[in-house]
Amino acid sequence: MNLIILSILNLFKGQTGNTISNFDTSMIFNKITELQNSIETLSIHDGPIAEAHVILLAAGVVIFLGVAGEAFFKKTGIPDVAFLMILGVIIGPVLGLIQPEAVIQVVPYFAALALIIIMFDGGLNLDIKHVIKTAHFSFTLAILGFILSVVMITLAAHFALGWLWLESILLGSIVGGSSSAIVFGLVRNVKISEETKSMLSFESALTDILATIIAFILFEAVLAGHFDIQTLQETIGRAIVVGLVLGFGVGIPWMYVSTKLGNAQHGYMLTLGVLFVLFFLANSFGESGALTALVFGLMIGNKSHLAKILRFKLPRIELDDPTHNQLTFLVRSFFFVFVGLMASFGQIEYLIFGVLMTIAVYFGRLVVGKITLTKRFSRLDRAVTNSMIPRGLAAAVLATYPITMGLPNADAYPQLVFFIILSSVVITTIGLGKSKKIPPPESVEGGFVKPADDSQDGSGEIETISDIVLDENIEGGFVKPADDSQKE
Repeated sequence: MNLIILSILNLFKGQTGNTISNFDTSMIFNKITELQNSIETLSIHDGPIAEAHVILLAAGVVIFLGVAGEAFFKKTGIPDVAFLMILGVIIGPVLGLIQPEAVIQVVPYFAALALIIIMFDGGLNLDIKHVIKTAHFSFTLAILGFILSVVMITLAAHFALGWLWLESILLGSIVGGSSSAIVFGLVRNVKISEETKSMLSFESALTDILATIIAFILFEAVLAGHFDIQTLQETIGRAIVVGLVLGFGVGIPWMYVSTKLGNAQHGYMLTLGVLFVLFFLANSFGESGALTALVFGLMIGNKSHLAKILRFKLPRIELDDPTHNQLTFLVRSFFFVFVGLMASFGQIEYLIFGVLMTIAVYFGRLVVGKITLTKRFSRLDRAVTNSMIPRGLAAAVLATYPITMGLPNADAYPQLVFFIILSSVVITTIGLGKSKKIPPPESVEGGFVKPADDSQDGSGEIETISDIVLDENIEGGFVKPADDSQKE
């Protein structure tokens, strides 16, 4: 290219009578060389993203590993999240196929999609009767667990890392709750009672919503340099009201509209379109969209129950829609690979901090579980509940915002969160593995035990044979324990 430009300049110089000096020519060449180098640095070979066919290869590996990870999880109980995150580390920091700069640009958009799809999926798979029955346990676990985690991580970040109080509280809020994206998948494959599954799923959804709302308030507080408790209360209240109003207000009418659509060919895509519009409206009114998607999914997933109350006929409902299952699988798989892409191993103290904080969160979970869970829960349910501390989607999403907003210590958040997510998944996996050794109560899968009434103690009436047979055939184990006289 330089030779061509030189020939053009010489020709131009001959036509103009040597009006361009050697100094001018060398200066032009220098500018052209700088421009050429700039263009080359923007090429796809040296840029933040590899060539298209390499990206497609990586996508194929992600899908393959996601499917293999699900199968491996069903056999061993090890979540596929760990495999996907490690794959992200390999194709990102290790091989350098995708640079962190490119991931940071894409994650906010993909994270929004992942958040609403996974929360919607969680709502679809929640039984509203079980949610109501265990709501007080879920709220207690969520509030106490979130506060205790935030306090421990805040103190550690302030005194160990030397961060300011607001920055420390922000880090604690980001990783303060368990991940609904992981918990929803785990509880489906663990043989605990349906009530405990609903409790853990609802708890993780609540902590995701808490973390999202509080973190966005703290982002502004860190930028402003001060924190206002009144603003926190107003924002949380507004987010709850907006989420419930939009979720119920659109979810219930859409159930009726879906009866008119019947089993339309693109019925699911229409529902997905409504979900995206709801997400836009929720953000416009000051809610992250997580609660709105959860409530909307809860309405759609419990159509059969609500239709009886509202007295309108519904078509046959396919909750196990193959399109939805495949979409949820793709979103989860690719997002946790993105989490691995953001990993950095430059500072060993972040690794140590993340692991130690996760261990502290685990012991805090044991305390909260002991306070919250009553004798109605079996030993199996308690063990699974105490182990369920995985951090994931919400934490990974929120960890990217300090970088885009230019907050202090912005580069540290993704690194710390990565190690906390990975170590929490490992601890959860170990805990669930140990839980498998606990026999279910009364030879029934599951363990949520309903205590007998006072009138049944001693000489009270016992259950009928049909009741006993029914309870023993319910997977999930919502069982009335027999009196001592019955056991004989």
